[in-house]
Amino acid sequence: MPPTQPQPLAALAKRYLWWKTPEEVAKHPDQLIAQIMNLGTWDDWVTLEHAIPEEHLRRVLKHAEPGQFSARSWQFWHLRLHLAELDHVPALPRRSFE
Repeated sequence: MPPTQPQPLAALAKRYLWWKTPEEVAKHPDQLIAQIMNLGTWDDWVTLEHAIPEEHLRRVLKHAEPGQFSARSWQFWHLRLHLAELDHVPALPRRSFE
């Protein structure tokens, strides 16, 4: 994704990463995408899906950091993006100190 977000995402960044400047958000757009995927409203998810290619959403989910997604959002997005079948969703990422 380019360093500047599409306009709809720039507006959402003010709500989902309100503590960061637009320049900080632009450096790590996947953090914004994950935040919207995890905490977003239905309308915000629809906006996200129109602004970001599905393959990029899949990549954000596949490379999620521990704690970025709730169990509910994790399951929802795996099913929505056809990355898993019901009752076969992979475990949430876990922090490891090994």
